[in-house]
Amino acid sequence: MKKIICKVEYDTEASTLVAKHTVGEFGDPAGYEESLYVTEGGKYFLYVNGGEESIHAEENIKRVSAAKAEEWKAEHNL
Repeated sequence: MKKIICKVEYDTEASTLVAKHTVGEFGDPAGYEESLYVTEGGKYFLYVNGGEESIHAEENIKRVSAAKAEEWKAEHNL
């Protein structure tokens, strides 16, 4: 997935996957995935996607600071 935020392109195909957190099983309407990526330029973002009843019911990319990326990793023990 690609998304431009504040004139910066965030692309899951062109970035490095740092860590992934999954809740529920495949097909679970309340399940979701959060994947932390870093771009070649050192910018972090979360790719989120989930079931229709989850907190991430729509596929999206959310930019995060390096500090927030570290907090996210610590929160999920990654």
